Amino acid sequence: MPRYEYRCRSCETTFEVSRPMAESAAPAPCPEGHADTVKLLSAVAVGGTAAAPAPSGGGGGGCCGGGCCG
Repeated sequence: MPRYEYRCRSCETTFEVSRPMAESAAPAPCPEGHADTVKLLSAVAVGGTAAAPAPSGGGGGGCCGGGCCG
């Protein structure tokens, strides 16, 4: 189940809530009971590494990718 991060505008506490994606826009009161909260944008961490694509080896070279740099 996804976790969403919120910040309380009243007490400035940051907290997380686990809920289905269908309920991601629903309000979330802070643990102190305040209702004035805002959902924060979070970076998603995905396991693994992304490798840069290997050069294709063709193309003719030059500063313009094989074209004539006039």
